[in-house]
Amino acid sequence: MSLVEVKNLHREFRMGRSAEGVTAANRVTFSIDAGEALGLVGESGSGKSTIARILVGLERADSGEATIDGVDCLRPPRGKAARYERARAVQMVFQDPNGSLDRRVPVGVMLQRILRSHGLAPDSQQARNQVLRLLDQVRLTERHLDSKPHELSGGQRQRVAIARALALAPKLLVLDEAVSALDVSVQAQVLELLAEIQRESGVSFLFVSHDLAVIQELCQRTLVLFRGTVVEQGDTDEVLTNPQHPYTKLLVASTPGPGWDPERVVAERLSFTQRMSL
Repeated sequence: MSLVEVKNLHREFRMGRSAEGVTAANRVTFSIDAGEALGLVGESGSGKSTIARILVGLERADSGEATIDGVDCLRPPRGKAARYERARAVQMVFQDPNGSLDRRVPVGVMLQRILRSHGLAPDSQQARNQVLRLLDQVRLTERHLDSKPHELSGGQRQRVAIARALALAPKLLVLDEAVSALDVSVQAQVLELLAEIQRESGVSFLFVSHDLAVIQELCQRTLVLFRGTVVEQGDTDEVLTNPQHPYTKLLVASTPGPGWDPERVVAERLSFTQRMSL
């Protein structure tokens, strides 16, 4: 049974009443099984982040359906209990961890506040023990408890952001370009960490990225978006090694590797864009 069901999700942005709309999500339909990692790929402006933000309640949809574990996630939660239920169902990790971390608050205090506010730790000692387990889960240690975000490296801050998202044991973790700002070596460590977390906890991932190598490393299935429309989807290895849609072929060809010809890629991209604009 699917954990996440999205049907005909549609979102259009307009700058003014008379302005022509920009479609960020065009009748998008997909599902995510429990314990599955689904990759959402496409170039900048394809609608990936809009779909991710709709699922966590940071953006509204114009129409369509979306449920997480059978609960409608397009309807704004009303009241504290409903907001907490949404938070325990889905959490998000952003590209820039500073957006979800308070630079004035030590890591340990921040995580304890989350646990205590949701009633997951009845006293300070239990909260501390759970925080230590969370830090261990993301390969940080007790010595990071008293550190403030600006005292940590970029990779450590992203690990704290992941720990923050995991604190409520969500069923779905949405990761929006969560490793793209990291150094290559740190990126590999965080990807390995995320794969381990998924194996051990069974949490589902929606992984948004423009980096096909990252998607291939982490995701079992992949959705390819072009201008808000799903143009191809399926098993990740099949989509990336035997692409069927011209846009997917262009994305794969744009990835540096043996025999890569950037001038040819630019020419093919220009030709493709011109054909799609006709």
